[in-house]
Amino acid sequence: MRFDGLNIGGYEDRPEWPKMGPSLVIATCLIPAIRTAKWSARSSDSTANNVDLEREIEHAAYLAGRVFACLVSKHPSIFPNAKKPWYQPDDEEEPK
Repeated sequence: MRFDGLNIGGYEDRPEWPKMGPSLVIATCLIPAIRTAKWSARSSDSTANNVDLEREIEHAAYLAGRVFACLVSKHPSIFPNAKKPWYQPDDEEEPK
């Protein structure tokens, strides 16, 4: 099959990150929800409490990203995949 002067050399399975986005958001939200569940009720006016929560959110995003990166690299089959073509030059594209 030809595509813009290139031949498709084959296909490789790659994780579809757009489909994993909602899962990453949910995982990120669950982490601070669990970690802050025992916090006492706080007013929205307190800046100290907002700083604590911001740290928890940043830490949750970091943790969720690390977990997803590890799982995608070691167990890619548990995530939705898409076949992405890889291309090779034809005779017209090779230097002479």
